[in-house]
Order: sequence, then C-alpha cells, then structure tokens
Amino acid sequence: MSSVPEYFGSMVFDDRVMKASLSDDVYRSLKKTIDEGAPLDRGVADAVAAAMKDWAVARGATHFTHWFQPLTGVTAEKHDSFITPSPDGRVIMEFSGKELIKGEPDASSFPSGGLRATFEARGYTAWDPTSYAFIKGKTLCIPTAFCSFGGEALDKKTPLLRSMEALNVQALRILKLFGKTDVKCVRTSVGPEQEYFLIDEKVFLERKDLIMTGRTLFGAKPPKGQEMSDHYFGVIKPRVAAYMADLNEELWKLGILAKTEHNEVAPAQHELAPIYTTTNVATDHNQLTMEIMQKVASRHGLVCLLHEKPFAGVNGSGKHNNWSMATDTGVNLLTPGETPYENAQFLLFLCAVIKAVDDYQDLLRLSVATAGNDHRLGANEAPPAVISIFLGDELTAIMDAIVNDAPYVGAEKTVMKLGANVLPNFNRDSTDRNRTSPFAFTGNKFEFRMLGSSNSIACANIMLNAAVAESLKIYADRLENATDFETALHEMIKKTFKDHRRVVFNGNGYDDAWIKEATEERGLLNLRTTPDALPALLNKKNVDLLVSLGIYSVSEIRSRYEITLDNYCKTVTIEGLTMVDMARKDILPAVESYVKDIAETAVAKNAIAPEVSGRYEKNLLAKLSRIVDEIDAATQRLDVSLVQLKTIGDVTEASVMIRDEILPRMTELRLVCDEAETLVAEKYWPFPTYEKILFSVR
Repeated sequence: MSSVPEYFGSMVFDDRVMKASLSDDVYRSLKKTIDEGAPLDRGVADAVAAAMKDWAVARGATHFTHWFQPLTGVTAEKHDSFITPSPDGRVIMEFSGKELIKGEPDASSFPSGGLRATFEARGYTAWDPTSYAFIKGKTLCIPTAFCSFGGEALDKKTPLLRSMEALNVQALRILKLFGKTDVKCVRTSVGPEQEYFLIDEKVFLERKDLIMTGRTLFGAKPPKGQEMSDHYFGVIKPRVAAYMADLNEELWKLGILAKTEHNEVAPAQHELAPIYTTTNVATDHNQLTMEIMQKVASRHGLVCLLHEKPFAGVNGSGKHNNWSMATDTGVNLLTPGETPYENAQFLLFLCAVIKAVDDYQDLLRLSVATAGNDHRLGANEAPPAVISIFLGDELTAIMDAIVNDAPYVGAEKTVMKLGANVLPNFNRDSTDRNRTSPFAFTGNKFEFRMLGSSNSIACANIMLNAAVAESLKIYADRLENATDFETALHEMIKKTFKDHRRVVFNGNGYDDAWIKEATEERGLLNLRTTPDALPALLNKKNVDLLVSLGIYSVSEIRSRYEITLDNYCKTVTIEGLTMVDMARKDILPAVESYVKDIAETAVAKNAIAPEVSGRYEKNLLAKLSRIVDEIDAATQRLDVSLVQLKTIGDVTEASVMIRDEILPRMTELRLVCDEAETLVAEKYWPFPTYEKILFSVR
C-alpha cells in the first residue's frame, strides 16, 4: 500500500498537477488569477480544461460536475459525461474552457427567498479557480459559485468570497500604513473542528425519528451517560478506529488536512480536526468532510449523526471555527510575538476583532442560528447565546494598561515542574483555554465555538469577515488622514479597548451570574433562539454593513432571512409531525399492550390466590392509565397546534408560534412518553432505547 505522502491529494487537480500539466505561461496566468484576483483569460481556461480532463480521465473519471453550495445547507451537483460523438459513430472525450467556466443548472427548485419565481428556471454556476477541482467516484468535481439569471447569489460561496475580498482590501490598507508594501494579499484562514456521533446502522433504522429528523425526539436517560468522563479521550474502539482510518484515507486523497481524531465527551461521540487553510477552501473541505463521514460510516455498518443534539441528556455536537488572518508573505496577523505590548500592528488587528465582535454580536449570533443549534447553545456543553470574547490574563492586562496609560510589566514565564525527575520541565502558556467562551483567543487565532455540527461554516465566516473588515476600514480611514500616525495609532488602540471592554470576559460562561451581568450590567445581547436572532439581519446597521462592503445586496439579505426562517419552521414542523406519528402508532399501542398484559396478570393472580393483594399491578396500572391519557392529550394538543401552524403564511409569525407554542407542546409530549419508557417492560418498547443506541458500537 502507498504511504500517505504518496497518495495525499492524489484525487485533486492541485498546484503540483497544474505546474506539471500546464505550460509556463498558462500556469503563471492562472496563478495570478488565483493569488491576486486577476481576470481569467479564456485561452487559459481552454488549456486548463483540456489538462483537467486528461488528468481526470486517466484516473477513471467519466463525468464532470459543477459542484456548488446552494442555500439548502448541503452541496449540489449535476453530472455530464465527457463523451462527444465523432463522425465515425464512436465517441471522443472532450471538455472545453466554456464548460469549465460556466454551467447552467435549473435554479427554480433551490431556495431563493423570493429572488426567483418558480417559473424562472435559469441559473448559472461559475468556476472558482481558488478552490481545486477533485475527483469523487468517477466524477470530476469543479467547485463553483451559483447565481440566478439576474446575477443574485443563490449560494454560500459567492458571499463568502466577497467577504474575504472585503477584508483583504481593508487589511492591505492597514499594512501599507505599517510599511508592509510587499504584501499583496491577506487571507482569512479557518480550521473547523467537527464533532459527530457514530451509532450502529441497525438501531438507526429502527428509530423513525432519527431517520426523519436526524435526532431522537423521545428517549429516557440511560443509567449511565457521560457522568464518568470515561469516554472523553478514551481508548478508541476497534470498530471506530477502523472507520477513522478509512475516513482519513478518503479525506487525504482529496487533499483534506484531517489531523486530529479522538473520542468526545458523550458516549458514541467523536471529533475530527483539520489543519487550518484558506477560508474558502476550508469551507469546501468541511462540506466534503461531512459528506464523506456519512458515506464511510455506511461501509462499516454505522451511521454518522451530524445533528447538533441527537440525544437529550448528553452533550451535543458543535463545530469550532478556528479563525485567523495571514499575509501571502506568511505572517499571521494575530500572532502576538514575544512582546505583544510593543507589537502595535498585532494590537491594532486584535482591536479590529474586539470591536467587530462587540459592534456586530447580533450578526455573529444569527450566523449560527438553526433549529438544531438552539438545543445546544447555553447548555453545559456549548457556549451561551451571549457573545463575549476570552482574551486571557496577559492580553487583558495589556489592554487595561493601555486604557489606563499605565506601564505594563509582563509576568515572568512560569516553569512547569511536575515533581518527577524523569518528566521534563516546560514553560506554561501565557493564557489558559476557556471552553465556555463563544469567542476565545487561543494563542494566534480566535476560536468561534458557537457553530453547530451540521452547519456550513460559510455563514459564520461571512459575518466575521464582514465585521472585521468594517473595523479595519474605520481604522484605515482615520489613520490615512492622521497628521501624526504614531499618536493616532496609540489613541485608536486605547479608545477601542476602552469602548469595547464590555465584550471581554475571561470567566465561566456557564455561570448564570455571568448571563445576568452580561445582559443587565454590560448591555450585551442574549438572543436565545433562532426566531430571536434572525430579525437582527434586517436591522439597518447590519444591512448597511453588508451592502456597503459589497457582500450582499438588499434583496440577497432579505432572501437569507426568509430562507433561514423557512428552514427553521420546516425543520420543527417535521419533528412535530414525526412525534405525533410515533406517539399514536408506536408508543400508545406499546403502552396499551403492556397495560393489557399487566391487567391479565392481576386477574390471574387474583384467581389463583385471592388473598394476594396485587398491589404492584394495581399501582402500575394506575400510573400507566394516567400516562396513556396524558400521552393522548399531549399528542392531541401538539397535533392541533401543527394544524394551526399550516394556516400561517408569514415565516416570521410562524417561527414565533413555533418558539412559543409548538416547541413547548413537543417538550410536554416528550416528557410523558419518556416517563412511560421507564415503566414499560423493555420487550414492549417499540424502538431502541438510549442505552442500546449510545452503546451500540463495540
């Protein structure tokens, strides 16, 4: 078998392949487009298409597709073969620059939020040369943007690229003021850690709720969950290890930098973390990773669950978005250096992030808002819905010293001595990690921890890039017109730290006292649910930001609002309908069957030994009879609410009803059904319990 370096990226038309298969002139022209955003020459496109086709066909590809990311949250592809008829009745394999650059999928059936009418079917895909083409199965996949006939973005890639360009423009202005004229490009980089659950396929197929919604709508807590913390970083079970090995190989072939794998906190929960790369590529890679995780699981008789909260009572799954900014010369702009207090460039970029997070905390919150993530945020497994920044002791002390015009005396490095001569001594990091913070500085990057495990990372990074770009723009406008750059720079850093100190919090984000302090004393927002968060997208300050930077048009912003809330409403409606179906067709008949048998047992005992009281049976029958009535009543109430929901045409109104009425009805039904599960004998229960699911992979 080949070694990893030999097959890594073997299914990617990457820089190595381009350099080997393209002429020097074509390669240089294409690199100028990729690295500097220069216009793409049509002749270059033809040459690239020919080389790409030859490379793909040599590796068994028969088709090509424009691979894009519509507003469904998953990827889309339409396959066309390379074959072209020849005069002698045979076929030849061809692929032109025109086919590479532009595709024409039907746009009418994808979510558009009113940007397109159903009868307006034409849409276009446009090649994104900054993300390498790759082979999946027998198909050459070409990453593309997706737009309507009128040019409106119907995807996640287009506004992400726009946001990256907006930040690049403003960051270059700042670096020029610091004399960094050799820098041609500033890119944001991301490494999204991906959490997921693995369960046995057999138990999955016996759970209607998992099949329909990706999460369990019913389930009593098992005797053992995550209380012992024995699963976290524990020994990986052979079946899971085999899955991870297979997954790594598939990802590495596609050039995806899968680096770290381990067991997570909850039983059956795991994590995969990549090395971070350019945000656009990282987004493409994460979409591919989620798809391949599920495909590989099927080969092993497993199911990979990406829902944010597939099981109540144990930790849900997130996706930690490690974000930074770097120049094309290799400098990470968020690296403090040995003396961060004296590193004015670092401090200014740090200020830009702090200001951005405070000014646009609502945009960051709504960028991760989904029905699934609403179950997770604020629990003791994920950050709260309140946005704050963790800087750590050293940077916070620097910040306070600047605000107070006081000298900063850096703390001496603490040497860690573990008390055994055989163990090495080492310097302690200048700051701890804070897993309760939504937005934590972790040495040379920020970790945005609020993303849900099934989310595309595009939305969060669009808003983060936009907010930071706006901060940098404000700084550049002021500093470019300053008569004394050094004085203006110092005052700007000082003012930012002073004005936005409220968003910095280094303590326990899980503490209820923090939520009270954040909202009542600091004035931070607490947008707990998707219906609470989404309306902020239409606030004037947010619309002005996104439009002025060229990231969205007004109509594109409105469409995202409509699509996201519509998705929320449909997701919860499907869950509610599934609950009603399971309660009526599965749970109630199971409980009734058990009641019947218990009643017959009581009669039989009384006939055999009338002197025996039958207290157990009577008490159990009384409980179960009550529960049957409560399940029936709760099911009826939920059903009536769901019928009423169908009459509401406005997504905003519908989402509010879901938050205030449907979800409480669902909780009410779940509680009584879960109580029934604890009383009914195991053989009567109609589907696998949490105990069987969470410990199904051995």
